[in-house]
Amino acid sequence: MAPWPSSSLSCTTCSCFTTWTPLSQCTRSTKLPSGLERLGTGLSSRAVVLARVRALGWHGPLLALSFLAFWVPWAPAGLQFLLCLCLYDGFLTLVDLHHHALLADLALSAHDRTHLNFYCSLFSAAGSLSVFASYAFWDKEDFSSFRVFCMALAAGSGLGFVGATRLLKQRVEAAGRDPGYPALAVDGSLCGEEPLAGGEEAGSITLGQYLRQLAHHRNFLWFVGMDLVQVFHCHFNSNFFPLFLEHLLSDHISLSTGSFLLGISYVAPHLNNLYFLPLCRRWGVYAVVRGLFLLKLGLSLLMLLAGPDRPGLLCLFIASNRVFTEGTCKLLTLVVTDLVDEDLVLNHRKQAASALLFGMVALVTKPGQTFAPLLGTWLLCFYTGHDLFHQPPLTPVGSAQPWPEPPAPPPAQAPTLRQGCFYLLVLVPITCALLQLFTWSQFTLHGRRLHMVKAQRQNLSRAQTLDVKTV
Repeated sequence: MAPWPSSSLSCTTCSCFTTWTPLSQCTRSTKLPSGLERLGTGLSSRAVVLARVRALGWHGPLLALSFLAFWVPWAPAGLQFLLCLCLYDGFLTLVDLHHHALLADLALSAHDRTHLNFYCSLFSAAGSLSVFASYAFWDKEDFSSFRVFCMALAAGSGLGFVGATRLLKQRVEAAGRDPGYPALAVDGSLCGEEPLAGGEEAGSITLGQYLRQLAHHRNFLWFVGMDLVQVFHCHFNSNFFPLFLEHLLSDHISLSTGSFLLGISYVAPHLNNLYFLPLCRRWGVYAVVRGLFLLKLGLSLLMLLAGPDRPGLLCLFIASNRVFTEGTCKLLTLVVTDLVDEDLVLNHRKQAASALLFGMVALVTKPGQTFAPLLGTWLLCFYTGHDLFHQPPLTPVGSAQPWPEPPAPPPAQAPTLRQGCFYLLVLVPITCALLQLFTWSQFTLHGRRLHMVKAQRQNLSRAQTLDVKTV
């Protein structure tokens, strides 16, 4: 397989919220730290959305260009890899932040947000099909055809960013000019008047004050604890997926089947969300995510009891474990948008800190991405004595070579590595599921409390619009 770059948030102390004080009596209001969120002063206003769209229009093509820079030689190999990795990760972070923040800025109700997320998953699945197209051009002996494919992919992605952002900009501007135009947000936030910049009496808060507010945001803390484990599990699966296929299923599946499983693992999570997002509209994101954690725990326990000698069940478990884990990560975006609403209500902000909150989630959960391969490698080495970095390299699943014949170790050590991979495969999901079920049970932003937060934010938006009209 072609080596693609890995792309690879209820406070009970705020009396204004817990006692349901009318908004007109809440006199404490805060503005975001200066320089951290300068996209506008209104709540989900057109200025905020247009600024994010403009940012995506610039950063998206630069992301495509940084991807292309991996495959076209232009500097010494080590320097090129280091610079391209930094550029790609930087632009990917900017695109992700603005793209996720738009979900909180374009819509307020859970129904509208799941509707937007549905189409996001649909087009993400279509874009992921390029993984399968890459097989037709990949040749490890000659990169010329693959480089042409990468150029075409980067050009298509860059033009797609430019075209999509221009269309979205035109739609937002048209919604502002014509109140009868079908707006993107049902709550009408894109069509409403924007609050005047001079209408803010409160001064800016410092970064330290903002971090202290987050430290007292109980649901944010429980969420990032759960999401840290989720990010760890996602990257653990992506790093060890080929290893599990290699040592657990190489005798039972063909090379083409292994390559197909690797490719489908990039597409299936998006298709999986097309089914789960309607469930989120009906039952709520909290219940669906909790059900996925229970499903992960149940399947892992079943696989542990069945043992490593059932190839059909093992193949199904390896594929479903990765698909459900990646799909859960994509559903959690909806939870962060709810946390944006709660953060605005609890701290009585003039402006939703959507991008800042998404960035804080990504920052706090980043160690999960770093420690997933390290901890997995250490556990495998500790249990089996097998060091992945000092063993003769095995042929990857997606290569054109047949499965290699394993060396002939002493009979007593023959099953050790396979057994270690199996226990690593099932015990890591069991541990992650138990930790996540505990932290998720402490998360209270669902049901009646979530409806209260939505109502508070809706009332706050209407109150600000009325104030502007009065001025």
